[in-house]
Amino acid sequence: MLQVVRSTLWTRFTPWMIFSGFFFFSANTLASQPLDKALQSNPDDLFAIHGSNTIGAHLAPALVTEYLRLHDVKKPQLSNTKVENERYITASLNSHQSKVVLAAHGSSTGFKAIEAGNADIWASSRPAKDKEVDALREKADLSSMSSEHVIAIDGLAILVHPKNPIKKLTKAQLEQLFSGTIKNWKELGGKDQKVNIYARDEASGTWDTFKTLVLGKNKLVDTAKRYESNDQLSDDVSKDPGGVGFAGFASIRDSKAVAIADSDTSPAILPSRLSIATEDYPLSRRLFFYTLGVPQDAVVKDFIDFVLSSKGQKVVGETGFVEQNLLAVEPQLDDTVPESFKRMTANYQRLSVNFRFTEGRTKLDNKAQRDIQRVVDFLKDNSREARELMLIGFADQQSNEFRAQQISELRALSVQKALKKMGVEVKAFTGYGQYMQVAQSGGQTGASRNGRVEVWIKR
Repeated sequence: MLQVVRSTLWTRFTPWMIFSGFFFFSANTLASQPLDKALQSNPDDLFAIHGSNTIGAHLAPALVTEYLRLHDVKKPQLSNTKVENERYITASLNSHQSKVVLAAHGSSTGFKAIEAGNADIWASSRPAKDKEVDALREKADLSSMSSEHVIAIDGLAILVHPKNPIKKLTKAQLEQLFSGTIKNWKELGGKDQKVNIYARDEASGTWDTFKTLVLGKNKLVDTAKRYESNDQLSDDVSKDPGGVGFAGFASIRDSKAVAIADSDTSPAILPSRLSIATEDYPLSRRLFFYTLGVPQDAVVKDFIDFVLSSKGQKVVGETGFVEQNLLAVEPQLDDTVPESFKRMTANYQRLSVNFRFTEGRTKLDNKAQRDIQRVVDFLKDNSREARELMLIGFADQQSNEFRAQQISELRALSVQKALKKMGVEVKAFTGYGQYMQVAQSGGQTGASRNGRVEVWIKR
C-alpha cells in the first residue's frame, strides 16, 4: 500500500506554499476598514465562536489572533474568564475596542449556540448531523458550501504510555479495549498490565467521532476517566503505564501514538501529516466552522475567508493540525503495491490531497470543490503545468471488476472536468478500479475512503 512519506518534507516545502485565488482571501485585500467600522458600531462583542474544544483550545485563538494582526490590531490579548474553557480576545483599533468570544465546551454546544443566536460561528470536530441540518433548514442549509467550511484536517490519535510496547491496533481491538472486553495488555501481546481507559466527555466532537468510528453500538467501559480537554487527557495517559486514550492529533504531546488498521487485512497506518492530509489514516477527520449561509456580517465573512486562505492554513499547520495547503511528496511503495501501479507512477510525486465525493459516485464534496482551487494555485505558484498532472481514481469493492473500473474512471473524469472549468486541462487521468484500498471495504466508511481520486505530478 502507499506508505507515509518522510515528515521532513512538510517542513522542507511549507514555506514556499503560498496560495491565492477564487476561493481564497488574498493578503492584499486585507484592510482595517471593515473591522474598524465594526468596532465603532459594536463596541462590545465583535463575533463569537462556540463549540469544539479541539478547535477552541489552540486553533481558534491562533486563527483569530493572526486575523486581527493582519488588520493592524496591535497586540491582540487573549484572556481567560471565570468559566473553564471560555476566553476572549481583545481587539483595539483606532481607539475602538471590542472582543472576540471563544467558548469551547464541545461540538454539540456550538450547534445549540448558533441555533439560539448566541454564536456567529459554530466550531465542530464532526460534520453536522442530519437532525441539526433539519433543525436549521429554514435559516440556512448547513450541508451547503456557503455554510460548511473545512478549516483543517485532524486525526484521532490513539495514545498509550511511551514505554508501552504495542505498536499497532485494529479498530476491532480498539473497540474491545474501550468497551472493557480486553482488560489486560498481555491479551494484545503487551505486558501483564491492567488497561486504564481515558476518553473525552459526552459534549465533545472528538468523542462523537470516536464513538462512530470505533465503538459503534457498544458502550464505553464505566470505569473510563472522562475529560473536557484533549491536552489534559494526553498528559495523564503519558504518566500511566496501563493507560490508553484518544485525542486530536495536535494533542499527542508526551504520549505515544500507535498505528491503526481497519482490520487484520488492512494496512496499519500511523497518524502523520501526510496520512491525515490525504485522509488515508483510518481515524482522520475534518474540522469545521459552520455559519448560517454566507455570513451577513462583513467581519465574520472576512474571518472565514482568511481561515480558508493560504495564510490561514499556515496558521493551522503552525498550531499542530494538518493544513490544506498542497505540497508534492515522494511516496514509498512497498511490496504490496502492484507493479503496474509502480510503473504508472514511477516518474511522479504525490500531492497531499485526495478528492472525495458526496453521496453518489461523482459529485465532489465541499472540501473537494475548494481543493480544486488549491491544485490550480499550486501549479501557478510553482510554475508547473497541467500536462504534468495525473489523476488516478479508485473505487470501493464492487460486484465485479468492470463495474469498479468504470466507477474509478468516472471519478477521475469528474475531477478532470472540475479542473478544466478552472482553466487547467489535465490530459492524464485514469481509474485503478477496486485495488489499492486504504480502508476495509463496504459501508459508508469504506465507500468514502476507498472511493477517491489521487493527484500525482511529474518530478
